[in-house]
Amino acid sequence: MTTRRQFLGGSREIASAVVYSLPGRRDELREALARQPGVEIHAETPDGRFVVTVECTAERTTGDGLLALHNMDGVSAAALVAHYEDV
Repeated sequence: MTTRRQFLGGSREIASAVVYSLPGRRDELREALARQPGVEIHAETPDGRFVVTVECTAERTTGDGLLALHNMDGVSAAALVAHYEDV
């Protein structure tokens, strides 16, 4: 089966998102975000909001990375801000 990236010829994707932590889970979430492949934290607020970018990696697309943010322990919500794909 051909993956989306193979079909598009190895395109580069990047997206930005705001990730909201559950109350009292900010430190745990920061560490978990830092371990996610292709995820970089750019800003953090005292109330537990993170501004992140998600880039595609050899293992997963940017969309898969965004979906992973929603499913992480300690996440209240994750909101897509912008998406760019160079095809």
